[in-house]
Amino acid sequence: MNSEPLLRVRDVHRRFRTGPSVVHALRGVSFDVAPGAMVALVGRSGSGKTTLLNTIGGLDRPDSGTVHVDGTDVTALDEDGLSRLRREKVSYIFQSFGLIPVLSAAENVAAPLRLARMAPTERERRVALLLDLVGLADHARQRPAELSGGQQQRVAIARALAASPRLLVADEPTGQLDAETGLSVMALLRGVVESEGVTALVSTHDPVMMALADRVLRIHDGQLHDEAAGRTDEPVPGAE
Repeated sequence: MNSEPLLRVRDVHRRFRTGPSVVHALRGVSFDVAPGAMVALVGRSGSGKTTLLNTIGGLDRPDSGTVHVDGTDVTALDEDGLSRLRREKVSYIFQSFGLIPVLSAAENVAAPLRLARMAPTERERRVALLLDLVGLADHARQRPAELSGGQQQRVAIARALAASPRLLVADEPTGQLDAETGLSVMALLRGVVESEGVTALVSTHDPVMMALADRVLRIHDGQLHDEAAGRTDEPVPGAE
């Protein structure tokens, strides 16, 4: 069995200048995530959650430190490499769903597969499988405006899984949903992580999502605390 971490973050720092001030969004963040794990990233607004997720997915670059996803040094990639990373290894799920309004549910899910030039027959089979997985087999032809918020987020999850990523990054995926719908989406995420063998890092405020996760990382003022290790009162190594 592969014991190597799927995600390895080492001593990552990120600063932003706002006028005369410098905001330290990330302060020496270090942690590993094992393959197939579902990790909840918890913290108040402004704590550094989104900055950390964007750095891991190659949407932002750290000032120092390294991020490795499935053996690839994300921080060393050029723009073409980052595009390939997001096409092949890392997929995002956003709070705002991010679906293309003029496309049907099936067409939204198929979009990454078209970019990957998957053969039409195989693409249709994969789309049908994923829509069935998220419970929307009967809604394949509906456009986002014809779907509820929870259904749109399910389409977004199916789309994120389309190209069989190694890492799923979700930024507050239930933030726009009511409690009951959010619960069903969170349970779905837990299920797809297991059925698809995906590793997931999910930022959330929801205690139910924390309970469903294998591990909880709490970020405060750019520093990380690992609750699974029983060290909620001290930073992980490298987070000084």
